[in-house]
Amino acid sequence: MRAALSALGVAVAVAAIVAVLGIAASAQVDLLDQLGDEADLLTVAGGQDFSGAAAPLPSTAESMIAAIPPVREVTAVASIPSVSARRSAAIPAIDTGGITVMAAQASLPHTVSASMAAGRFLGAVAQRYPEVVLGYQAARNLGIGTITPQTQIYLGDRYFTVVGVLAPVAVAPELDQAALVSFPVARAELGLQPGTSRIYLRADPDQVQAVASVLPFTASPAHPEAVAVRRPSDILTARLAAKTTFVGLYLALGAVSLLVGGVGVANTMVIAVIERRGEIGLRRALGARARHIAVQFLLEAAALAVIGGVVGVGLGTLATAIVDRAGGTPFAMPPLVPAAGIAAAIAVGVLAGIYPAARAARMPPAEALRAAE
Repeated sequence: MRAALSALGVAVAVAAIVAVLGIAASAQVDLLDQLGDEADLLTVAGGQDFSGAAAPLPSTAESMIAAIPPVREVTAVASIPSVSARRSAAIPAIDTGGITVMAAQASLPHTVSASMAAGRFLGAVAQRYPEVVLGYQAARNLGIGTITPQTQIYLGDRYFTVVGVLAPVAVAPELDQAALVSFPVARAELGLQPGTSRIYLRADPDQVQAVASVLPFTASPAHPEAVAVRRPSDILTARLAAKTTFVGLYLALGAVSLLVGGVGVANTMVIAVIERRGEIGLRRALGARARHIAVQFLLEAAALAVIGGVVGVGLGTLATAIVDRAGGTPFAMPPLVPAAGIAAAIAVGVLAGIYPAARAARMPPAEALRAAE
């Protein structure tokens, strides 16, 4: 029982280390995949007015940006700050839940690589009738889980039918908190003024930096200083750095746990030396040398740690797979991580076995046999 509990202590510590490294590696692979897909995406936004709201870009900004030769795709959205999104007309207009109402073009999902969590995006019908698509977080804030033909929300002074919900958009998180309607309906029903508040574009990968440098002057030649150009892949890079910030801390905690497990192995082996004095004395009387006794107990300590290490690697890998599946990220376990876990367990076992092995080796055979009697 003592041996099993000692091995379990090592297993828990190794499992923690493997899980931390595995989950961090999975998150890194997921974000790097997104980073590679979105490296050619740029966004152009206006500055802020005196009220803090986003200032609109000139009405010519979209067509001017589309005329830049390396630009392949362009789509625009426009914020409607005077309109709130509510579950029903009975909710006060001030209770917006942080949801932004925007007009969007039908090409938006393709340009920003957004997918639908439910329903469909704004199509031909939405250009004439009051239909709305919700961002992922906006739908949750409104308590909308499933979509039916009767699902509606209140925008402005009338109800709009919810036809779709976007999946989370990593490169455009502002869309997660948005309620999106078509431009024609936004102008006719919600009082949208000319202009756009944000433009998303994709450029040739080799020309992204060059395009970014001319975008402020192209979007607003009169006031280029009021135009903000952002590369959404930078957000993913920052998010990757944030996800790996605490990996070192978690590894340190795992190392402390592994040290505690090693102390448990050492304690088990010291007790074993005391309880097995008769065996030690008999072996010495039959010709075993001190080094043979030392090697025996050292190998037993290492074996306990190895068993714990193997179990810990299995538990850590299982925990990583469960977390990745729950979070929707691809499973990634670098081959060096399990090997490092087992190697660390062996090192701890050997270190934990040095003192018990030396104590057993120094025990005189006659004294050991008399103590056993």
